[in-house]
Amino acid sequence: MPITTCIFDAYGTLFDVAAATRMAAGEPGREDFARHWPQIAEHWRLKQLQYSWLRAVMDQHCDFWEVTKDGLDWALEASELDGDENLRSRLLQLYRELAAYPEVPDMLATLKARGMNCAILSNGSPDMLDAAVQSAGIGGHLDDVLSVESVGVFKPARVVYDMVGARFGSAPDEVLFVSSNGWDAGAAAGYGFTTAWVNRAGDPVDRLPAAPHHILSDLTNIPELV
Repeated sequence: MPITTCIFDAYGTLFDVAAATRMAAGEPGREDFARHWPQIAEHWRLKQLQYSWLRAVMDQHCDFWEVTKDGLDWALEASELDGDENLRSRLLQLYRELAAYPEVPDMLATLKARGMNCAILSNGSPDMLDAAVQSAGIGGHLDDVLSVESVGVFKPARVVYDMVGARFGSAPDEVLFVSSNGWDAGAAAGYGFTTAWVNRAGDPVDRLPAAPHHILSDLTNIPELV
């Protein structure tokens, strides 16, 4: 079947999750934080994802903003910066205003010009996603923004991927699913989607039952896959 629908993960795929820490590090008076920001960014993202998986298997769901705050708190404590409430508040504010990667607007515009359905499917809560889409200015290129809050469990639960067919009436093989998370792209491939892993860091492929169909260094060539 031809691809009719392009679905994108949000954080790390369309939106640069390191932007919050990078921007804060460049602000006056944050010299101590600036020495630690790359490690804090890495720890924040890792713990955010780990907490989403653990909550899913423990059947202890909460919205993604809660695991985002929990992940940040862990990362700040690991770098002995957990007592700076002003820094914590600033980082959380910036996380709600993440920039899109530079290639995102043109890539989405090209897909829409070709008649593709385009949407986000994310662990993010609706208010987080609305804020990020608005901040990045890409809402005009999206047909919908789908949040796991509709089903009450984080990816990679299969019921999350079911949301795509329910919304667009598309069979799995009509969907190109794009994620910067290798585990997400692998799980979606196992579900039946054609998948593209945006592997910006050049990481190895995750050892999972299914693997991504395409591996790209950024989103520029996504239109060539449809």
